[in-house]
Amino acid sequence: MAKKNKLVKKGKLYFRFLKRLMTMKYKSPEFIFLGDVFEDGSVVLSNHEGTDAPMALEMYMDRKFRMWGAHEMNSGLKMMYKYQTEVYYHQKKGWKLFPAKLFCLLASPLTNLFYSAFPLISTYKDQRFFKTIKESIYAIKNKENIVIFPEDSTNGYLPELEGFLLGFTGLGEVALKRGVDIPIVVSYYVKKTNTYIFDQPIMYSSLVKEGLTKEQIADKLLKRCNELGKMNFNKKTDK
Repeated sequence: MAKKNKLVKKGKLYFRFLKRLMTMKYKSPEFIFLGDVFEDGSVVLSNHEGTDAPMALEMYMDRKFRMWGAHEMNSGLKMMYKYQTEVYYHQKKGWKLFPAKLFCLLASPLTNLFYSAFPLISTYKDQRFFKTIKESIYAIKNKENIVIFPEDSTNGYLPELEGFLLGFTGLGEVALKRGVDIPIVVSYYVKKTNTYIFDQPIMYSSLVKEGLTKEQIADKLLKRCNELGKMNFNKKTDK
């Protein structure tokens, strides 16, 4: 039986003001849990759906979240502007480069201000990734939830995800070696119906005990993520 919950997140005064402005674009989703609501100290795997999935969690779910994000988005305005124009809007969203640069003259400063209000965990594609893992394990031990958007978005953000990157499996393995067994929660944000579906948590150790490789673990959870995206629920409208 799916459990439905609708939550509102609080924060610092100016941050709440920014989020209030953003409610014009991002409406409160319906959170649907397939089974028990996950405990704090979990890793949530989600599709990205552009900015919609991260904003749904940050603005409306009242839980302690630390999101993984490209270090360029957490390294100052100049680097953020370059990343947003060349990677996010141009490569992933398919915008032409000039309109992306023009748009980000306004968007990047606002994004930088917004990002400064919550503790993003930077991710890297080199040996600095061990810093990401260390910071994530520390957060999990402190009962904070880690949100990872592992989809391979080489071809953009697609309704049916094409692949999962393996970073979260590295976190799971290192954590296990340090005596921390992480609950993994697969989720999917359905933009069309504005619903966020969360699967029953599964312990990372149970995936390892199945004898699965990192690639097989990623593929198994990818398939489950896509299955969640195809589920239909009758939304209830609050009156």
